[in-house]
Amino acid sequence: MRNFLRILDQGFGIWDQGYGIWHLGSPPHPVFLLGISCGFCIRDLGSEIWRLRFGIWDLGFGIWDLGFDICNWDLPTPRFPMRNFLRILDQGFGIWGSGIWDLGSGIWDLAFGMPPHPVFPVRNFLRDVLFAGGSQSPHSRVMSGQITLSQLFSEMDEGCRRHADSLGIAVPSGFSAARPFQDLQAQGRVNVQMLRAAGILRRNGFRTGILTNNWVDDSPGRFLTAALLARLRSHFDLVLESCRIGIAKPDPGIYSYALEALQAQPHEVIFLDDLGENLKPARELGMATILFRDTESGLRELQELSGVQLLPEEEPLPTPCAPSEVTHGYVSIRPGVRLHFVELGQGPVICLCHGFPESWLSWRFQIPALASAGFRVIALEMKGYGESTAPPDITEYSQEQICKGIPQVVLVGHDWGGAVAWNVALFYPERLRAVASLNTPYRPADPDTDIMEKLASNPAFDYQFYFQEPGVAEAELEKDIGRTLKILIRSTSPEDRLPVSFSSQKVRERGGLLVGFPEDIPGSRLLPLPELEYYIQQFQKSGFRGPLNWYRNLRANWRWALRARDRKILIPALMVTAGKDPVLHPILSKGMESWIPQLHRENLQECGHWTQLESPAEVSRILLEWLEKLPPDPPFPGNSKL
Repeated sequence: MRNFLRILDQGFGIWDQGYGIWHLGSPPHPVFLLGISCGFCIRDLGSEIWRLRFGIWDLGFGIWDLGFDICNWDLPTPRFPMRNFLRILDQGFGIWGSGIWDLGSGIWDLAFGMPPHPVFPVRNFLRDVLFAGGSQSPHSRVMSGQITLSQLFSEMDEGCRRHADSLGIAVPSGFSAARPFQDLQAQGRVNVQMLRAAGILRRNGFRTGILTNNWVDDSPGRFLTAALLARLRSHFDLVLESCRIGIAKPDPGIYSYALEALQAQPHEVIFLDDLGENLKPARELGMATILFRDTESGLRELQELSGVQLLPEEEPLPTPCAPSEVTHGYVSIRPGVRLHFVELGQGPVICLCHGFPESWLSWRFQIPALASAGFRVIALEMKGYGESTAPPDITEYSQEQICKGIPQVVLVGHDWGGAVAWNVALFYPERLRAVASLNTPYRPADPDTDIMEKLASNPAFDYQFYFQEPGVAEAELEKDIGRTLKILIRSTSPEDRLPVSFSSQKVRERGGLLVGFPEDIPGSRLLPLPELEYYIQQFQKSGFRGPLNWYRNLRANWRWALRARDRKILIPALMVTAGKDPVLHPILSKGMESWIPQLHRENLQECGHWTQLESPAEVSRILLEWLEKLPPDPPFPGNSKL
């Protein structure tokens, strides 16, 4: 089984407590800064804590000895035999750590940001209040969901007063147990490296999850808690909170509950935590465990056990969007024909058009990047693909018909989408603020040479002749859609190469586009498992008939383009070429400036055909820099009635 339960501990490792720790009686200068970055959330408590003469022992982990079993925190484990990962996230009182709640570590409680002098000159004062009553203590009751966070604050305030009275000391005026919680919630940050690592594991077939010692938050800061949990749920398969299930770490029952929820066996699980007392019961159940000291070392150990590359060897991929993270809609082109699209963001509209054999999801890296920069991004699922209408009539896929459905936008296309972009700019320039194409160059129609003769003169276009007979290519490509996509959509990276090199030449001679490839094709770096499964689902809906029909209008497209053979494209334009594209090589774009005076060029020399997937960060950067330089839209004339 491939199960990955990430149980995140928001104890010492998660919250960066950033204490200024001082020697008593010493000048006010920091002794050291405790900053453990473990898990997703890093908090700076900003509390000043005095270091007492009897000392606080640094155990080499950057963690204080709170009386836990330290000796066996990080036993070596063999390389994990199965691809399952358990990481435990504790949103409980480990959040606040022993610097705020005095847990007996020899730290004086400074009463949550009160002036830097001991307020309760009794060791373990707050710990005694928090844990008084054993299984019915405020701590146990809030973690098991018997009381809410606001009720905890009330009980702690009252408990502190009673305990202070019993000791003959006074509680400071204005003291409130709620104050540090509010400060913490306002200062939270996300450990992006850990979130990215969890996403990589998930894309490599792991199930992921979080188990957290958490409370029911009804405090004024509850919306921040809700936002954090919502974000975690969007990135993980499972989120279990102690307050919802009535068990908290390190009770062995919570690990058994998590295993049952994931339908995993202990030996199938890797469990990460930054507290030894939480690792011990997991290890006794048979899980592989990792003591999380810091992000880099934790990821290195996890990488070794999981067999998945988690530490970046190169610039990390930008964050993509998933189908569930965008708004889906449909636009009617004419009665009975509609296009599916997704959108994200607000602002000037950018319309993205994909090519063959792709999906709107091929823009998954650019959609959030452009939306974050202040654009409303619309990615079309082109006619014949996925949830868009796929009419059987070949003429429905001519460029003349396709271009009728494009609205007023900045239009960006790749492959066939690039052809659409140039043709809209040529025939309907009033609809466009600017136009951009990835890989596909613009060439005016040549009236002296039939387009089919011209294509036949270039061996790289032989596959387009193979596509002409309806039903032939469909049978080959639809036989095993996953295999088809994994063969066609691959990067130029050496690690992504297949034993047989793909060629678009001599396709008819060898009897098919995929002839010669093994039946079992390894995964493509450009199509991780979730994306591959989405592509497969979309092509199962539409088949390949519609996408292939785009190629069956070559002569009709040429005749239509002849009407505009003397026109120039005068709007701002961008051409992005890819040095390793075997079909749409940069040489084909030579001379475009003669027809497009405002053309701006970019070249990705080490990139192949699938540009926005293989070089996603570069493509987004190029688009954003080009968009930023576009001239503003001219205002309507003063007498306009529009």
